[in-house]
Order: sequence, then structure tokens, then C-alpha cells
Amino acid sequence: MAFTAADVKNLREMTGVGMMDCKKALTASDGDMDKAVEWLREKGMAASAKKAGRIAAEGMAFATVVDGVGVVVEVNAETDFVGKNEKFVDFVKGVAATVAKENPADMDALMACKYNGTDLTVEQQQQEMVLVIGENIKVRRFARFGEGVSVSYVHAGGKIGVLVNLETDLPAEKVEEVGKDVAMQIAALNPRFWDKAQVTEDVLAEEKKIMMVQMENDPKMANKPEQVREKIVMGKLNKFYAENCLLQQEFVKDNSMSIEKYIASAAKALGGTITFKNAVRFEKGEGIEKKQENFAAEIASMVKG
Repeated sequence: MAFTAADVKNLREMTGVGMMDCKKALTASDGDMDKAVEWLREKGMAASAKKAGRIAAEGMAFATVVDGVGVVVEVNAETDFVGKNEKFVDFVKGVAATVAKENPADMDALMACKYNGTDLTVEQQQQEMVLVIGENIKVRRFARFGEGVSVSYVHAGGKIGVLVNLETDLPAEKVEEVGKDVAMQIAALNPRFWDKAQVTEDVLAEEKKIMMVQMENDPKMANKPEQVREKIVMGKLNKFYAENCLLQQEFVKDNSMSIEKYIASAAKALGGTITFKNAVRFEKGEGIEKKQENFAAEIASMVKG
């Protein structure tokens, strides 16, 4: 399978590895991007694969709590300018309020709901916004927590929206700070899993395989007995959990404890119990490919004309 210069560039963006090594990896992997990432990891060049897919779509990710119901939504627009428009922001907040009140089962159900405070459906209100603002606007996704205590956090004016759901015997206002700290951690580090118990066997097997190959490629490790290398791998897996699982991650505000320990110590100080149940993190434009304009080519064609 052939590969292009764009593939080399994408691999570099995903792994942070130099262009020449990315080219070697794609050559060795016959142009297969996933295999190229694995090749680089086995050589110890890439610590981990960043999520593929450039984040390019505009709009807003928004999280809020309405009458005890937690909601996070993403609404897309074509330009960053519209994403900051007051009418657009009000529309996004209205969508969130509709989700909280109506509890739609899915996107189709949401679009058919009456938009909060109007006789129009969400779909009709969205069409109105397109006419008013003059850009394509689309409600993309939502999540809702009706049980427990939810805490919301919006980062950088709508770049990231996080909703954290806790189970507690304490009043909601008492656990607000704990929920906000956890939400900020999720916004900043974007963990792959909430808890190490969620890490599947196939993910662990893949990590173990890569670690073993890394050691075989390391002259200091290659001659060590199999059981010694297995022991080292187990130690490295603990590091994998600490990097990829929220509850096992080092708490950004206090690196002497994990998030799990922070929640437990905060609950003890408040005289109650707090359990992390779930969370949702939406990043604006996540996974949406946006048309890349080639301005140099455009200007060149204008000059020729």
C-alpha cells in the first residue's frame, strides 16, 4: 500500500516523531498507519499514539446543570467567529435546557422536541439560526445524567465541555469543588479510561506486546531472563494505568496523590462519601475533518489570472 507526504505529516502529528523516522515506519508497515504507529512504539520512538483526526470544526461544547440534571452538548458552526456570537451561544444553552427538560432518547428524538421556551422544534429552531446567522449550524451530540450529583465545567469558552457525575450522601453544593477539580483534570488530560478495571484484556495484551518488543530492542534488557522482563512489564503496566486511567492518574493540583485518593480524602474531610460514577468529555470538532484551504495555490492562481 503506497503512502503520501500527507500520511507522513499525519503520522508525525499523531506521534511527535521526526519526518524521516515516520517515513521509515510507513515504509516498514506498507503504508498502514496503525502498524506504523506500532512500529515506532516498538522502537521506543513514540510514547503513545495521540488520537488521530484533526480537530478542526468550529462551534461550542457546553456543559451545565439544570435543576439537578447534568447536560453536555456540542453544536457546530462553520467559523470560530460564529462560535462566539451571542445568538449562537444562547441557542446552544437552549439546546442544553431542552435536553435537561425533555430527556430525549437520541439525536432524532432531540431534533423533534419542542425547543426550550418556544413552539418550534429543535430542528426548526436550528434552521432559524442558519437563516439569522448565515452559516451552517448543526447540533451534533449530547449526553445527560438524571441521577446523582452532576458538576459541569466549560474550558476556554467552549473548546471543551466536561460533565462529571458523582454519587454522594452530601448536599450537591458541598461536592461542587471536588467535581470541578475532577472535571478540570479530565479536560486537561483526556484519560482513555475512568478506572483501571475498564481496561480490556486486548488493550493490556497490546501494551504488554509493545513493552516486550521494546525490551528485546534494548541491549541492556535483551539478555535478561523472561521472568525478569515479565516483572518489569508489570511495573510498566502500573505506569500505563497512572497515565491512561482517571482514578489512577496523579492529581494535577497535588501530585502527592491520585484522583481516587483525592476524592476519598475530600469526602472524609467533608464528613460523607463521594463516589465517581461517570463523566463525559466533548471537545469541539473532535474527529470532524474540515476542508483544508490551500491558500498558496489560491493566491498563485489569482496572480496568474
